[in-house]
Amino acid sequence: MPSPTGSIHEIRKRMASRINTSFTLIPNQKYRRSNRRSNSYFSDTLGSESQPLSTLGNFKALPLEIFQIILRYLSVKDISMLSMVSKTVSQHIINYISTSSGSKRLLLQDFHNLELPSKRQDSAILEHYRSLGLLFKRCTLLLPTRERLKYIHRILAEVSCFKFNGCAAPIQCLGLPCYGMFLQTLTAGWDELECHRVYNFLCELTDLSRKMQTVVCSKPGSARKLELRIRLFCRSVLLDHWIHQSDSAFWLTRILKPWPMVNQARLLYIIFGPISPQDGQVVWQKMIEEPTDESSLKGLADAIKLLYDTGTKEWTADDVISLVDELSVVPREWLLENNARLLILSGNNICFTFMASKAVNGRAIELAKLIVFLALVCEKELYCMDWAVKMMQKVCKVFSTPVERNNFLQSVANAFACVIMEMLQSIMSGDHDEDDRSFLNLFHLVHAQANFHKEVLYLTMNTLST
Repeated sequence: MPSPTGSIHEIRKRMASRINTSFTLIPNQKYRRSNRRSNSYFSDTLGSESQPLSTLGNFKALPLEIFQIILRYLSVKDISMLSMVSKTVSQHIINYISTSSGSKRLLLQDFHNLELPSKRQDSAILEHYRSLGLLFKRCTLLLPTRERLKYIHRILAEVSCFKFNGCAAPIQCLGLPCYGMFLQTLTAGWDELECHRVYNFLCELTDLSRKMQTVVCSKPGSARKLELRIRLFCRSVLLDHWIHQSDSAFWLTRILKPWPMVNQARLLYIIFGPISPQDGQVVWQKMIEEPTDESSLKGLADAIKLLYDTGTKEWTADDVISLVDELSVVPREWLLENNARLLILSGNNICFTFMASKAVNGRAIELAKLIVFLALVCEKELYCMDWAVKMMQKVCKVFSTPVERNNFLQSVANAFACVIMEMLQSIMSGDHDEDDRSFLNLFHLVHAQANFHKEVLYLTMNTLST
């Protein structure tokens, strides 16, 4: 009789052999079969799909709907980076932008949220459209310029606040600034020829040239709403977002250069001149009725400096000086104090060139009176009076003979006396303001004369002592 121990040992041995066989052989065979199926499946897939789809990488196994769902979880900046992976990915992103869900997500239209007005909110939506401009720039990189613009217009046409007359409350709207930020990012780095095409495309789209012709050929202020629309469009879309002055000068040149000088001055006033704080409309009488402040002239002065200082071939010094001269009679001749203030804000080079032009052209009496009001503005604004004296000294060197120079200096002295008498007569005749601004103006002028002549004496004595 066999021992129990031996039989148990034999049973265990048999069981072990069975277990090993079932564990090692069967699963291995199944794994190899599934592996062959898998390789066959992927090779068939690669063979059946078109070649461009292979550039999707791992995304090619995803249905388009899933790919678009993934895009919903990415920021605009991330989508912009993803668009550079391949042409096919970029095309899928373009398709996503064209869908209703994509455009709704990307084309934010919260331009009138006045409940919690804050600079942080404004900067957030502007930054969003900066990122969106970069996304469109990358997605449309391979298209010709005009095709790019057509496609972008087709997408942005859904946003009414991006249109010239699209918003009922344009002053409180961030639509045009966002549109301008988008275009600035889109066109940054483009050459001048392409930017010319962009400007022409926008003009065709908005009929901007005809609208400008209407306002420059009409009586100032007769088309106030149109003037406001032109101002907002030019400033918010074309001019305000550029970092480099040369870019701003390029776009301002596109706006002004097609027009004669007299119309250029009118457009410059519409775009940069003083506006009413109530309704934002251009104030045409500001420069001809009373002395104004720096804030009313700063926009005009900065625009003039932009054209003069950037050194573009399309603007010579004579062009800019002629524009300043023409501007000083829009809509009628300005008060000389306002003219003097504009010249001071425009900087030393423009101020001197303007005055030297008058000296060369035999307008010494006009120039002498301008010196008086330069001194008056320096007195009112607490600028250094020696600046006005040194400017006069520099202008004196423009006169070719000592006789002309002496006659000019005599004209300056006479101009001080004449302007003081005119102000005094106006006050004595009862033609003065209730708040006594005329008295205050006369007070400043008398002090300006005293301080001006004091600086002349200092300059004379220092010259004699050396």
